Amino acid sequence: MTGHVAIVGGGPGDPGLLTLRGFDLLKQADVVLVDRLAPRSLLDALRPDVEVVDVGKEPHRHRRDQREIEALMIDRARRGLRVVRLKGGDPFVFGRGGEEALACAAAGVPYEVVPGVSSAVAVPGLAGIPVTQRGVTQEVTIVSGHAHPDSPESTVDWDRLAAGTGTIVVLMGVTHLAGIAARLVAGGRRPGTPVAVVMASGARVVVATLDTVGCAAEGIEPPAVVVVGDVVALRDLLA
Repeated sequence: MTGHVAIVGGGPGDPGLLTLRGFDLLKQADVVLVDRLAPRSLLDALRPDVEVVDVGKEPHRHRRDQREIEALMIDRARRGLRVVRLKGGDPFVFGRGGEEALACAAAGVPYEVVPGVSSAVAVPGLAGIPVTQRGVTQEVTIVSGHAHPDSPESTVDWDRLAAGTGTIVVLMGVTHLAGIAARLVAGGRRPGTPVAVVMASGARVVVATLDTVGCAAEGIEPPAVVVVGDVVALRDLLA
């Protein structure tokens, strides 16, 4: 008997922002593999016999690597169990959900992907910053700041983004924030472009400009979302 894997996006942290489908699957689960940024209070509603495996990843410290996580999902499903892979945000927005779905497909394990509310739009929104706004910008680009913009590991076209006028949302960019800001200015974005750095918990929001944010955001702890663009000014009216 083959079980089933559900790759569930848990949203930006507030358990109330989990989809109904995701909640239903959690209630039916036999096994839950949970990420560090998933809404962990939801685990309190699980049946007592559910196996909960903490597979959370922190910078430079992973409890389990990605291949091991995928092997666990497949192993439990092949035992006939209902597996929920509970992630933060949306599984397909820098969540490695695509890799896990491909692993299930290659193994012949039935799976489904349940979209989640992405922190890329939810965290700015909760801070009073719409990532698009009529009359301000008609485009938004979501990028990873995990690698320094000058690193060969980065595949982001920072020069193209710098030459544009749309909103840029940077995830996992706190560590390299000063370098990202400098690269955007060097590429043509005006130094006075507004920037907001929003801690995912909402505990702190720093508003600055590209030429000041490196210093202004000192002390901000990840996870945080960085928003670059004129939409940041709307926070004064909406927050």
